[in-house]
Amino acid sequence: MHIFQLVGIGMTATILVSVLREHAPQFAMLVSILAGIVLLTMVVHNMDGVVQSLAGLADAAKLNHSFLSTVLKIIGIAYIVEFAAQVARDAGEGSLAGKIELAGKVGIIILAMPIITDVVESLVHLLP
Repeated sequence: MHIFQLVGIGMTATILVSVLREHAPQFAMLVSILAGIVLLTMVVHNMDGVVQSLAGLADAAKLNHSFLSTVLKIIGIAYIVEFAAQVARDAGEGSLAGKIELAGKVGIIILAMPIITDVVESLVHLLP
């Protein structure tokens, strides 16, 4: 049922934005951003179960929770950056959207460096 709510909100906002774009374009962008924030909030609110499941799997595999935390942060950055870049594109700012995506990629690489380092160290220990 939750997916129907998300799709309903998205479709309603799309129709409303299409109508507003002709008569009040400044409000069309605001409605689009607001609908995106509402949808993102609804999706993030339901992620608690997924995070708990992943934590349970990490416990079962005896993984360090810092790795799980880092991966979840990376996923969060990816979603937030994608949302911000799409808003910029909707506003006709394709160049700015590209820069937002670049900043997100750099942030992801910075967060991933400890994991990459540990993987490389593990591989070095396995080699004769």
